[in-house]
Amino acid sequence: MVYSLPQHNPQNPDPWAALAIDQTTFIDQAAKEALMRNNGTSARRLFLPILRPIARLSIGIMRCIRIFVPDTLTSSDFLHKTIVWGMSNFVSRDANYLILRHFNIGSQILRFLNDNMADGELEGHPLYPKVVADLRDNFFVQHDLNLYNFVILANSYLAEKGRMLRPVPLENINFSAIRPIEIDINALPDTWHNFLDLQSAIEIYTPLFALLLAREDFERASNSLQLDETVAVYVATLFNRESLIGMVNNKHPMVPLSTIESGFRLMLHGLDAENLHGFITYMKESANHPTA
Repeated sequence: MVYSLPQHNPQNPDPWAALAIDQTTFIDQAAKEALMRNNGTSARRLFLPILRPIARLSIGIMRCIRIFVPDTLTSSDFLHKTIVWGMSNFVSRDANYLILRHFNIGSQILRFLNDNMADGELEGHPLYPKVVADLRDNFFVQHDLNLYNFVILANSYLAEKGRMLRPVPLENINFSAIRPIEIDINALPDTWHNFLDLQSAIEIYTPLFALLLAREDFERASNSLQLDETVAVYVATLFNRESLIGMVNNKHPMVPLSTIESGFRLMLHGLDAENLHGFITYMKESANHPTA
């Protein structure tokens, strides 16, 4: 997203170009530009205002149905195949790129915390998809399970060792888990019918989760979004940077929010993850070049 200052019109500034240029966050530049291109699409302006209320109403209906049939007519396999089919045929290249990045980023962050909180001894299920088809293997559900399992295993490890999470000197932090995300955006689907923006796609898919997952699974997936604060506290404590928590949007996991707004909070979850990964990457570069 190249922006030339002579193109700037003070009477009609490009809001997405302004955010792409802005450097107040730690978000990777390629990811930020993909998100800003996504935000500026006609599809987002046209479809999102229509899809969002329909999606929220659909989630409400599904939640009512699940009161009476909490575990029947569910299929995680069909859910993932449907999502992959939709991503391949209708979701834009930028949106697919950001979705694939998210799984890679999440796995790197959890591995980083494992290395520095538990000496790398915790079992995990890392997710490093490179293409859309990789997501068929239960990736969306497993992503949520990874978050909860890490919180349980990491805190159990600390309790068994009689330790508390404390700041670690920068030179002693293990950054081996943090590396560039190797996804070829140009290899992702980009036909005339790959038009859906990220937010619209998420609003469509969220009711599918409510429909095809058991009640407990969907509630856990929705509540996992608030673990962004928990993970941010871990990272902030390691670096002794409490201010980092202020950049997190999904908070207060002990007070679960309504599942109706899961689609919107999922977008914030992606933003939180990008910011955390970008911050850790920044600290890694600072450790490698202390005088820079």
